[in-house]
Amino acid sequence: MDALAGLLEGPRARGAFMIRACFDPPWAVRVEDRAPLTVMLMVRGDAWIVPDTGERLRLRTGDLVLARGPDPYTCADDPGTPAQAVILPGGACSYPDGRPLNGSMDLGVRTWGDRTDGGAVLLIGTYLVRGEIGGRLLDALPPLLSLASDEWDCPLTPLLTTEVTRDAPGQEVVLDRLLDLLVIAALRDWLAGPRAEPPAWYRALGDPVAGRALRLLQDDPAHPWTVATLAAKTGVSRAALARRFTDLVGESPMAYLTGWRLALAADRLRDTDDTLGAIARQVGYGSAFALSTAFKRVYGVSPREYRAPA
Repeated sequence: MDALAGLLEGPRARGAFMIRACFDPPWAVRVEDRAPLTVMLMVRGDAWIVPDTGERLRLRTGDLVLARGPDPYTCADDPGTPAQAVILPGGACSYPDGRPLNGSMDLGVRTWGDRTDGGAVLLIGTYLVRGEIGGRLLDALPPLLSLASDEWDCPLTPLLTTEVTRDAPGQEVVLDRLLDLLVIAALRDWLAGPRAEPPAWYRALGDPVAGRALRLLQDDPAHPWTVATLAAKTGVSRAALARRFTDLVGESPMAYLTGWRLALAADRLRDTDDTLGAIARQVGYGSAFALSTAFKRVYGVSPREYRAPA
């Protein structure tokens, strides 16, 4: 895979929460859903994103923001407007005092707020489960990543605006794929811009030694790699490879390989019905037991517990 494809391997939505939010000022919504990633596209009007810590962000028509969880934030017409509703995990909603909203703000298919032709309209897509391969990217993103309309013209806005309120067979799958495309397009543009701070391993892909080793590990994680075999493939000594790789990536080649294998395993546990033994072979572990032991040490739960639905 090329460097960008490797970085944008995830997220991959499965049953993502998508909604069109329509408001008239004054309005404010507190978001406490602990979602790993939320996308907000300002279709009409203005809004503010106000995190509990860090700088607030102004959104204008056509702007997009990616909010990296799980920290809470408030979305409002003005930073001083008190919250009228709270978004909780699983898409549940309540008043600030804890009383359930019970659908009182529902306006139709995937539409929520004050009125459908409100002064402020946002398209919101929320990933409910963290994709573990994409986790290497998400961990490197700022809490709020924004793209202004004058620096990025989103070609998906008209299609998303139409599709988010459709009630047709297979619509959830259509929306999942559109959300993925929106995120990938936004991240690709952000990474090409001057404000991007990609992870160390992504920057290291441009190095002739560390980059070659990274591609070997990413493309064939099941191979029984050692520092010696990687060094032979990259044409340098073991010491030179270990030093160069660690300096640029921030961890040793074998530590990176372990993380990559376990991330792949986590992804397969969530996205396939493959047995643990089959997954172990795919990602480079000699047995299901070996994979299970390593997985629990890093993730804190067994593969079976990780795979079980929440």
